[in-house]
Amino acid sequence: MEPIQPIVCDCQKNESGQTSEIKKVNMGKAAIIGLLGLGLWYVIYKQLEPFSYFFAYSLLGLEKGSHFGDAVQFFVYDTPKVMMLLTLIVFVIGMIRSFFTQERTRKYLAGKRESAGNVIASLLGIVTPFCSCSAVPLFLGFVQAGIPLGVTFSFLIAAPMVNEVALILLYGLLGWKVAAMYLGSGLLIAITAGWIIGRFKLEHWIEDWVQELRAGEALVIEKKLTLADRIEHGREAVRDIVGKVWIYVVAGIGVGALIHGYVPEDFMTSIMGKDAWWSVPAAVVVGIPMYSGAAGMIPIVEALLGKGAALGTVLAFMMSVIALSLPEMVILRKVLKPGLIAVFIAVVGTGILFTGYLFNLVI
Repeated sequence: MEPIQPIVCDCQKNESGQTSEIKKVNMGKAAIIGLLGLGLWYVIYKQLEPFSYFFAYSLLGLEKGSHFGDAVQFFVYDTPKVMMLLTLIVFVIGMIRSFFTQERTRKYLAGKRESAGNVIASLLGIVTPFCSCSAVPLFLGFVQAGIPLGVTFSFLIAAPMVNEVALILLYGLLGWKVAAMYLGSGLLIAITAGWIIGRFKLEHWIEDWVQELRAGEALVIEKKLTLADRIEHGREAVRDIVGKVWIYVVAGIGVGALIHGYVPEDFMTSIMGKDAWWSVPAAVVVGIPMYSGAAGMIPIVEALLGKGAALGTVLAFMMSVIALSLPEMVILRKVLKPGLIAVFIAVVGTGILFTGYLFNLVI
């Protein structure tokens, strides 16, 4: 009697093939919808400025050149412009950030030599998801991985200061030169400040309970992401980031509109111009108690520069708000002793002052 041959069913293979085909079709539809949406976005974006003039001076009948008219036109133009740019940028950056998880960043920095580590940590800080609320868990994770203190601080400085959303907004609103200066100066401060802090050997100023942590925590298995997963990351980034910062962005545009419409150019030049030597340290001191994301600062930066404020002074103000905000210092106090926080503020503050004076001297 011949042995009975097993019957092989191709159902699973067929189902797998059908699933693959469905995914390809869905991805094709998503690509078409995405391209159409991007085209519609561009058409609307190009009509924002003409609409703002029509709304302020024709529909409302405000006088051209008047303080209130100029302020309304600035607000009506900048609000949708910045929000549209912000939404698009955050979506793209959200997809890109799916390749740079905090766990992967921590593992990559572990074991790196300090000098090279400062550079790598600063560059990774630009693309790694970060906000003030995640400063403590990130710091703890870096300590557990045995990453040097100076390298850790290079990351913690670069992540909020050299914000990729602000970088692209600056490029779109003020041109590549301002964006490049912002990027270069922020990276220089993060790398140098981290290197200096590392040279001081200030590990004894980390809170005792943090120093007791040891590397070797459980392995975190990262899920392999598909294109659909990365698109979802982009959508989540828009919901999370834009949902949280839009009020600050609108408030910043409101402040910018008041500056644009009501502040005389001569007045702004006198207090934030190149000739006022005290303007850079004053801008840093005023900026530290404030709390705003980088996106909320861009409209204010745009308005200040438009009124004659010096670029170095404005960048110093923006960087102090973002990198030395009082709320972040309060959060870091959970893991750092006051002496290390004071050194952190002094080193980063000095870097910001140097950047402000340098740009005012050169430009």
